[in-house]
Amino acid sequence: MKAAIVSGAGQTPVYGDFAEPVPTAGDNRIAVTAAAISHIVKSRASGRHYSSSDQFPFIVGIDGVGRLDDGRRVYFAMPKAPYGSMAERAVVPSARCVALPDDLDDVTAAAIANPGMSSWAAYKARARLKAGETVLINGATGTAGRLAVQIAKHLGAKKVIATGRNADALQSVRALGADVTIPLVGSETALEDLFKEQFAAGVDVVIDYLWGKSAERLLIAGTKAGADAVPIRFVQIGSVSGPDITLPSAVLRSSAIELMGSGLGSVPFELYVRCIRELLRATIPGGFKIAFNPVPLSEAEQAWPKDDSLRRTVFTVDVQ
Repeated sequence: MKAAIVSGAGQTPVYGDFAEPVPTAGDNRIAVTAAAISHIVKSRASGRHYSSSDQFPFIVGIDGVGRLDDGRRVYFAMPKAPYGSMAERAVVPSARCVALPDDLDDVTAAAIANPGMSSWAAYKARARLKAGETVLINGATGTAGRLAVQIAKHLGAKKVIATGRNADALQSVRALGADVTIPLVGSETALEDLFKEQFAAGVDVVIDYLWGKSAERLLIAGTKAGADAVPIRFVQIGSVSGPDITLPSAVLRSSAIELMGSGLGSVPFELYVRCIRELLRATIPGGFKIAFNPVPLSEAEQAWPKDDSLRRTVFTVDVQ
């Protein structure tokens, strides 16, 4: 079968031939119709992601959409290595497959599942967001962050605060439901003061896609906001700004901050599947908006380096 294949760490996937996956008991064979590039897919291809294996060659892609042998449309996740989702066919345990709502098309489902699930799982499984609470999204201008704004509102957040390095992009986030926007520019002291103002007014949940310096300032500002500030559930999801921070120990000792992560390992996979099912069912009723660019799988090598955080690249496959 045809697939997007990585032959070594850091190499661009190449469209070529790969042996067919063979289903075993409990597996579903899927004719793939759509699969999207994501940060984790690129990180795994580079060999840098914590869930990467050293097995080469392999087919890239951790999730996608396709049809079972009986014609039912499903979203699926985590094919068995060395197989991935960016291929004509995939074999996936049936427990990792979710039926698609009739009104949700294949390409939109493939585009929205991974970035939307990142915040849906963070809100529901980790932070346990309640209606009427205030959410701050650190890094709201990328695909996942923009969905996080929309999903927070859909789940009942009273107020959504969005941060980002691109001031123009932040303005467009207001149209998606952000009540307050904070550009991540200027001195650390000035940024910390802006954060402290919001924390003093009450922030219940922080969803962090950036880490790095802005996360440091958020955590420190949350401590300095005052004794009457609302306890903060801080959920770490991504590290676009850097893998490490320097955090004074007093930040955790002198505050009611709950610092937690949301990702593979911190959320049981079966709970992820439930979150994805809920997300996909809510996509059309919630009016969630996501920008994506459909590209034939045969053009994977050319499209791979052009992918960015503002418009998802979704590889499409014609079902044979």
